[in-house]
Amino acid sequence: MNYEAIAALLREIPEEQLRISENEAMSRHTSFRIGGPARLYLEVMNEKGLMEVLRILQSQSVKFLVLGFGSNVLFSDQNYDGAVLKLSGDFKLIRREGNCLIAGAGASLRSLCETARDEGLTGLEFAFGIPGSVGGAVYMNAGAYGGEIRDVAVSARHMDYSGISGSFLGEELSFGYRKSAYSGKKLIVTEAKFLLEKGDHGEISRRMEDILERRRSKQPLEFPSAGSVFKRPTGYYAGALIEAAGLKGASVGAAQVSEKHAGFIINRGGASCADVCALIEKIQKAVFEKDGVFLEPEIRRMP
Repeated sequence: MNYEAIAALLREIPEEQLRISENEAMSRHTSFRIGGPARLYLEVMNEKGLMEVLRILQSQSVKFLVLGFGSNVLFSDQNYDGAVLKLSGDFKLIRREGNCLIAGAGASLRSLCETARDEGLTGLEFAFGIPGSVGGAVYMNAGAYGGEIRDVAVSARHMDYSGISGSFLGEELSFGYRKSAYSGKKLIVTEAKFLLEKGDHGEISRRMEDILERRRSKQPLEFPSAGSVFKRPTGYYAGALIEAAGLKGASVGAAQVSEKHAGFIINRGGASCADVCALIEKIQKAVFEKDGVFLEPEIRRMP
């Protein structure tokens, strides 16, 4: 595939709509700090730019994927012979309409939570500290500390791979445990609407700081990771099962089961995707042999 010619076509799109990098290391764009280079890294600034990018990629049969903040993914060590799309610019904007916040998919969950706090709106405190984007959070129904995105999301807009816009409302979002109507679909979340309630600014701030402190005290935030590695199995806690199997602190290469929280795998420095995958398999095997429970990964392999 002639990527020089494809890049030349993409560069015809105005810079205010698209920024292009070639052979960009995905380790720079994932919280695990793992990932080989992508042939094209496209920072898309608005919906018009996204439409143009999709048109060119489809016409040239270029495979692509959309990456949010890379906080719940494990990117391959190998070169990605395609394009990685990152929603930025206008996709980071957040606005208020009554008791609703409408956020672009490229906005961070942290900025969404902070905006809610500053506007005196409650309901998003649970998400404070989740290191992801709004689009990624909707895609996987992110949750923590008793709350999930489905508790507050009332609609979302998207664009299909042909550049056609659409939306899901209410139950059409089909939220489930770490999944939504977008899971596995050829649809790109572009915006989401959250219905909140009026609250006390001080109380909202206190709850947010309490949740953040709980994260700091229990999670290995000082090391690169992708958050909880496994989905919570019914009736159990993944971290407790892993610890009971004697794997707290176990490692493969530079990937290690966190000694602070066994539900996390951390990058001690220079870990590869292969290291993490081997450690995941080691954990699954040990837990299944001991307790008969199969741990299903929560982090997404990309590509």
